[in-house]
Amino acid sequence: MQGLNLDEMRAFVAVVDAGSFVAGGRLLGLTRSAAGKAITRLETHLGVRLLNRTTRTLGLTDDGQVFYQHCTQIFSSLEDAEGSVGQNSGVPRGTLRISLPDALGRSQVLPLLADYRQRWPQVQIEASFSDRVVDLIEEGFDLAVRIGQHAADTSLVSRTVAHHRAVVCAAPAYLQAHGTPKRVDDLLDHECLVFSSRLKRQPWRLQEGKGDWRKVSPHGRLRLDSAEAIRDAALLGLGVACLPAFLVAAHLHDGRLVQVLAGHGTEQVPVQAVYPSRRHLSPKVRCFIDLMVERWAG
Repeated sequence: MQGLNLDEMRAFVAVVDAGSFVAGGRLLGLTRSAAGKAITRLETHLGVRLLNRTTRTLGLTDDGQVFYQHCTQIFSSLEDAEGSVGQNSGVPRGTLRISLPDALGRSQVLPLLADYRQRWPQVQIEASFSDRVVDLIEEGFDLAVRIGQHAADTSLVSRTVAHHRAVVCAAPAYLQAHGTPKRVDDLLDHECLVFSSRLKRQPWRLQEGKGDWRKVSPHGRLRLDSAEAIRDAALLGLGVACLPAFLVAAHLHDGRLVQVLAGHGTEQVPVQAVYPSRRHLSPKVRCFIDLMVERWAG
C-alpha cells in the first residue's frame, strides 16, 4: 500500500490553518484548485472525509480534527529532527509553538517574543494565550510557560526561569463592607476568589509573621480559571484575591486595590518553562528558554 504523501498533508494543514483553499494554497505556492485536489487525494487515500465544505465555510470533521493534530505533531517532529542534525550551528528555525498563561504572557512574554523574532528571523511563532493547562504532546506544543509547581510528568522537562511574589488584596469597597482580615485564620470569614482549573483549586501559601508557612484553602463561592478574571472580580469588590504582584501593581498604586495581610509572608512562586522530554532540545526552544532566563534573571 502506498504511504501518505507529505505534500498533500502539508496542503491539508495549510488550508486548515488559513481557513480557506485560496489562502492555504497561497502559503504553499499552489492554486486553489491544486490545494483542493491534494486534499481530495488525501481523503481518498484515507477513506474518510477530512473537511466539511460549503460555499462560505470550511470546517474539520471529527476525523479531520484527529488527523490534523497528528499532522501538526509529525511536522513538528520533522522540524525537530532537522534542527537536531544542524544543532552544532545552533541557528533556530522552523515554527515555535508555545502555550502561555494569559496575563503573564501578555504583559511579560510578548516583549520577549518581539526580541526573539528580531534575533532569529528564521523562526515563526504560534502562541496560545490561556490559563488552561494544555497537553503539550497531544496538542503539538514545543514549549509551555507555567506558573507554580506542577505534578511530575516523566514525559516533560521543566526549568525554572523566574519567580514572582504573590500579593493578597481586595477592593476598598469590599473591605469597607466586610472588614479587613488581620490574621490568616480571618480569611475563613471572607469571600475569597479562588483559582480553579480542571476541578482543582489552587491553595494559598502564607506565613504568619515569622512563623511557619501555612497552606490555606480559602473558601469562596466564585472560582475562576483565569488570573485576569480574578483580578477583575477583586476590582468589582467581589472578594479577597491572592495574585501575582506584576498583575496588580498598577491597581495597588492607584488605590483601586488594597494589600491586606501585609505583615505576612507570601510565597515566591516559580515560573517554569516546560517542554517534552526529548534527547535533543531544538535550538528554537533552547534559545527562547535562554532568553527568558537572560531577561528575568534576578
